Order: sequence, then structure tokens, then C-alpha cells
Amino acid sequence: MDINRPFLAYLDEMNIITILLPLSYHHGFSTSFTITSDHEQKPLKMIENKRIDDYQKYTCSIDDEILFGKTYWINDDHSGKTDLQIGAVIRSAGFDEKFYYPAKDLGVTCEKEQTIFKLWAPTATQVKLKLKHPDGTFIEMVKMKRNDGVWTAVINRDLEYYHYSYLVCVNLEWREAVDPYVNAVTANGELGIIVKMAKTKRGKSSLATFSHPVDAIIYETHVRDFTVHPNSGAKHKGLYLGAGEKGTKGKGEQLTGLSYLKSIGVTHIEFLPFNDFAGVNEFHPKGEYNWGYNPLHYNVPEGSYATDPANPYSRINELKQLIEEIHHEGLRVMMDVVYNHVYKRELSSFEKIVPGYYFRHNEFGIPSNGTGVGNDLASERLMVRKFILDSIRFWVEEYHVDGFRFDLMGILDIKTINEIRELCNRLQEGILLIGEGWNLNTPLPYEEKAALHNQSKILNVAQFNDQFRDSIKGSTFNLYDKGYALGNDHYREAAIEGITGSIGFLNKEGMMFNEPMQSVNYVECHDNHTMWDKLQRCFLDRDETQLIRYHRLATSLVLLSQGIPFLHSGQEFFRTKKGVGNSYRSPDSINQLDWDRKLKYTENVEYIKGIIQIRKKFPCFRLRTAEEIRQRIKLLSLAHPLIGFSYHNGSGDFQEVTLLINPTDNTQKVIVPEGDWFLIADEKIVCTDPFEKKVQCEVSLAPISLNILVKK
Repeated sequence: MDINRPFLAYLDEMNIITILLPLSYHHGFSTSFTITSDHEQKPLKMIENKRIDDYQKYTCSIDDEILFGKTYWINDDHSGKTDLQIGAVIRSAGFDEKFYYPAKDLGVTCEKEQTIFKLWAPTATQVKLKLKHPDGTFIEMVKMKRNDGVWTAVINRDLEYYHYSYLVCVNLEWREAVDPYVNAVTANGELGIIVKMAKTKRGKSSLATFSHPVDAIIYETHVRDFTVHPNSGAKHKGLYLGAGEKGTKGKGEQLTGLSYLKSIGVTHIEFLPFNDFAGVNEFHPKGEYNWGYNPLHYNVPEGSYATDPANPYSRINELKQLIEEIHHEGLRVMMDVVYNHVYKRELSSFEKIVPGYYFRHNEFGIPSNGTGVGNDLASERLMVRKFILDSIRFWVEEYHVDGFRFDLMGILDIKTINEIRELCNRLQEGILLIGEGWNLNTPLPYEEKAALHNQSKILNVAQFNDQFRDSIKGSTFNLYDKGYALGNDHYREAAIEGITGSIGFLNKEGMMFNEPMQSVNYVECHDNHTMWDKLQRCFLDRDETQLIRYHRLATSLVLLSQGIPFLHSGQEFFRTKKGVGNSYRSPDSINQLDWDRKLKYTENVEYIKGIIQIRKKFPCFRLRTAEEIRQRIKLLSLAHPLIGFSYHNGSGDFQEVTLLINPTDNTQKVIVPEGDWFLIADEKIVCTDPFEKKVQCEVSLAPISLNILVKK
């Protein structure tokens, strides 16, 4: 309908109405206002009026309760009138409390003889359900009934495969939107599809007990990158099915894909977002590329990874098969989730259905942009928090996901993250939660952000340790900055703190975390330059042999440090993106995991595999608590810039372990504590069983290398 608004009126609190009269309208002057609904007219009490830009602003109050779902009209003393729009009230505590809906039945329930639709839309005055036949032809428009902000439609027939959307009227404007709780969509996510999730149910694989987060070794990859390379050996390249294929081999008959990951000993595969996202045409997926941080539908698998994106069951069943195959290999699946923003706020279902509620706004009413993509989800609001919790529950219960990585977790609030932790504890033992705890510029109060500075309030969630990354490798944001493992002795003290879990081993000023399980240790991930590309820029005058030594040392320190180690896929065979530092939509030629490099750099793959086995065999490299770290690790007194640690292993054949690190270009002589020491790792060989006994108390450390020695 055409809306004629000579002036504007907004409900900004449960009983406060703001009226804006343009100065061009009777000079912005009015002596009184009334409110009308159902032919009943009542006066408003004027509290304040003042000039704001080209408007005269009147703040008024009303004694009676405003009934949401009804249309109200504001009248002035010039016989003018306008509709009362939903304003800032939607972001008030009163609104949140009034319309919180705790039940778990939002979305669609499809049974043999009945299909039920439920939508939370408390500010809507009308909602219609739009149904289309599976062939796409329009079939029916159904008026939904309202009850306390939830709209319901009951259709007494089985509507499996039907397409649907909602038409929602708010502030006299109609908008069409896909159900936020949808779990199946048409190709490219244009409409929801009604499916029966029970038809896709699979038995849950039995995995060995996962006793503590520091036992994890996370391997980050992207569904498409993982197998799209011509020599990946996968039949279904770049798809869910390809990522789940076993026994695939590349050049030289060497293992690739899932079986390869099992062979090197990682425990968790973390996939970049695989919920439905924008940026790739699902009908022509090879024509575009995207990492997946453009979320469209949070509870729907991405269609470009499916063999048939137009078939709603294809993506569901194929993703479930992938997860099942990973579980059969004894590995766990982590899902990268993006609950901090949506692709485009104004086009999102959230904004179309309940305008202004799901996103943060600054003091001027402008949407905030701490994420840098134009919007911040308001996780602190009750129904936003509920949506996130419901989504987490869905992925755990329906898809058997074993962990989550929260993109830009610093945008989210502490209470939401802690409630996710509590929910996961109830759902399944050992669910791993990690996140990016950056302090971003969003209106959420500093003390409420799930960020690094508040780590003591979210003890059971790990955060990416940027201090570790930068001290070991060098600054991510200065391509030419070199970290400790690259020979920069200025980072020595910071490296010691990082290797010991960032719990303040040397001094309290170096403390980032209360406990080691809060630290995700890494030097490379999908973001920014790969370490190999950084090394090539930092050391233009060095040959490849030296670059390999730097890379090997940095990656080994990730795996031998206290906390949770995190590897970027292909890091073990020197992954390169040909110098591209932000490849979020670069082609496959840049992003694909080049399995030929695994054959070329087999020696390094075997070395890193050995370091992984050492971490698993020796508990001293994965101590559970900060107190254990302080009691069982001793810093050796070595010449600067060398670092040495003596560990009390506490179990197994070897009671004592020594780690020696030499980041310099020269061979270094080191005196080790007295005793019969056995070497299990040097610059070339790594093995969980000793391969050389050190009868002398002096050890020669090769340039840019580490030694690990053990003693009974």
C-alpha cells in the first residue's frame, strides 16, 4: 500500500512514543497528539520537545499498554495523522522479556497428515504463508494466526517437498522472507523446502573418549579445497562426498584426503563454513569461489558442495555421509560458524521479519559495523541468543558435529558463549569450542564481550592466540616481520610464554590465559599469507633448504607447545597461495590443496607426523593445568637466543624430557643436565623411540632446529 506520512511517529519504549514533525509541516509545531486504534482515541502526554536537524522532536508517553500486532495511528492538532511505527522499543529489555519464546518448535514440523509452521514475528500485524508446489508453481496463500508474537499455520496434509516463504507486514510494509529456522532450501537459497529430517537419520558412530581439549590436534580445511585438485585422487572433487572418500591416492600412489589425515595423527578436522552461504552460484559452482563467511541460512548445508543442489535431500544426506565417514576413521568434525553477522542485513530473513531486532545499532540508531561487513548480530538479545543455541543444538543432534569454531567471537557476548558451553556439555561429552576473541568496535559493553581480555569469564572455551602466532612466526599484518622461529631474538621471551601456554610462566605480564586449554596455538590459517609465502618474501636471499628449516621449526613449536595445536591444511607440505594474502574468493588455482606438494615434500610430512606422535606419546607436551605447567616445566639457563625446557613427563618409559631450540643460522653447543639422555628428534629425524644415546653432556644443535631428548 502507498503510505502517506506527513510526519513520523515511533514506539521507542514500551510506553514512550517519539514524534518527528518536519519543519516544513506547520513549522514543526503542534500543541497536542492523540493515538487511535479500533476507533478509540486517547490523548498522549507530552514530555519534551526539541529541535533536531530539520525536525521538531516530541517525546510523549501513554498510560495504556501498546498491543503489538495492531495498527495504531497518531493524530496531531492540524488534522494530520500517521501510523505508529515500531522504533527503538524493539531493542529494549521490556520488549525482549515480553516476547521471549522458549519452546523448541519454531520452523516447520512435517508429519504424515499434517504440516505445522511457526514463526516468531511479534511486531508484525499480518503474516501469510506462501506455498508453492515442488514444480515451482504457486499453490496457496494461508493467513497465519498470532499468539503472543508467534504466528502459526496448520495445514492438514503432508507437504513434503513443497516450497514456502513468509509474507510479513510490519509498519504497513510487506516483505517476503525465508524462514530463519529453515533446514532445507531451493538452489541458491531462494525459498525454503519442507523436508522430513527423520528420513535422513543415521546412526551415531562410537568414538574413543576425548578426555581433554589439549589432546586435540586441529586440522583446518575447506570442503572444496580439500579434494578439488586434479591429483587429489577423489572421484567427487570439491564436494562433500569427495571429502569423505577413503583410500584416495595422488601422484606416487601416496595417500591423500581423509585417509591421509588419519595417517598423520590429527584428531579434529575443522571445515570452513559449510552452512548455506552467498558468493557461489550453486547451479554453476565451478565458476565462483568463496570461503563461506557470507551466511544465508544457518541450519542448511551449502549446496555448492552437493552433487545435486536442487534436491534438498542431496546436500543433507551427503554432508551427513561425510561426517559419518570421518567418524569411522576415528576423527572428529568441527564446524566454522558465523553467528556474528549475516551476508547483507537488509536482505536477511532476520531484518525482513523483525526489522531492527536482530542487529546492534549505535547511539544514533545506525547499524553498527564491528565485523567490517556492515552488520553485527545482537547475540545479547534473548531471541537472537535462542536462535544461536537452537542452531548449535541442531548441528550437534542432527549432524553429529563434534566442535565449533566461532568466527569473530569477540562480537558475541559472554553469556551466550557460556550458555553454548553449558548446552554442549549436556548434549555430548568432549565438544570442543574455539573462537576468534578479538576486541571489535561494536556497541556491546567491553566487559560483556567474549574476547581475549575477558578470558577469565569464559574458561572452557579456547581462543586463537595471536600473540603466539606473532612471536613464533612474526606479525601477520607486517609481512616482513620475523618471529622467533625465523631468527628474531627480540621475540625470545614472548616465545617462551607462548610455548608454555601463555599462562604467565615467566611473569604475570605475559599471562593471556588462566589455563592452557584456552590457547589455540597456530602460525597459519586460512586468513592472510601462508607461512611459506611469508618466508619467500622475508628471505629473498635464502635457498629453499633454509626456508624449509624455518617452516619446520615454527610448525614443530605449534605442536610441542602447551595448549591446543592448530594446523592449516597443507602447512606440513609448505602450502602456498602464490603470494595471495586474502584468497576468500580467489580461484581454485590459488586455494586448492596441492597434493603434488605432499609428494615433493614427503620428508617434511614425515617429520611433522613424527612430532605429532611425540605430542601424543609424551603427556608433558599437553599438560592440563597452569599449575602443572609451573610445577613440571623448568626453563634451562642457555645462551641467548636459545631456549631450553626440562619437563617432568610423569608417565611412560621416560620420566624426563628436554626440548632445545636453536633459531640461529649457526650450530650451537648446549650443555644438558646430567644423565643418560636419548635423542628422539633432531633437525632431520623424529621418532617416538630413541635413535641415538647421548653419552656426552654436550649437544650440538644444528642451525634453525630443535632437539628432543628423553631420560628414564
